[in-house]
Amino acid sequence: MAKRLTERTGQPFHLITRKEDLTPERLREIAPRTVFFPHWSYLIPATIHEGWECVIFHMTDLPYGRGGSPLQNLIQRGHRETMLTALRCVAELDAGPVYLKRPLCLEGSASEIFLRAASLIETMIETIIREDPEPQPQQGEPVIFQRRKPADSDLSQAPIQSLNDFFDFIRMLDAEGYPRAFLLNRRQVAAQPALGREAPPQARWPSPPHPVATRREILQRLAELRHVGIDLGVDGNVDCTQIGPA
Repeated sequence: MAKRLTERTGQPFHLITRKEDLTPERLREIAPRTVFFPHWSYLIPATIHEGWECVIFHMTDLPYGRGGSPLQNLIQRGHRETMLTALRCVAELDAGPVYLKRPLCLEGSASEIFLRAASLIETMIETIIREDPEPQPQQGEPVIFQRRKPADSDLSQAPIQSLNDFFDFIRMLDAEGYPRAFLLNRRQVAAQPALGREAPPQARWPSPPHPVATRREILQRLAELRHVGIDLGVDGNVDCTQIGPA
């Protein structure tokens, strides 16, 4: 991206990919006019965003969707498109004034959506460089998204009510760096006590923290909800190889 933007704009771009390399000392060496953050999951220190013009990109129509895991939160709420927002980084999370917004389609896997967003971000950076827009305050009541945790990828606890929900849950996690959808195996294994002796407490398998469903049970439940038949075989219509064995 940095090389392409240098060629397109005639401005030198320097790429920083590691959190530990984003330091005031490094930025003073580069002396940038603007620091762009196309896909950055870390908090930006005040020493950075107060010392340089920092532009971040957020996958919601701000102020709707401030906070973490915007793509997953949008898909789970049924959105099929969104606005990609370029905004100034300030101390309050995702609350800075907006440079510009562009529509972004949310169809496809998370990987495909991120690739689509990356291409769009390049054109947005070009626009900011060439047109130097004045950022405008966000308008409207903020809606806050919560950052997802690895445990949130458990299919047995997901709010799945239809086959579309099931598909959306799988695809929204289908990208590098995100915990894939999973099902815990209900089979429990414990140490077998010797004849006539009780197993010690540490050998007993603890009760699961919540009911655990198998892949087959979830698919059967979805079939009941939609009143359709689902082939659960290996060559069936539903490919569940990504979520583990039944």
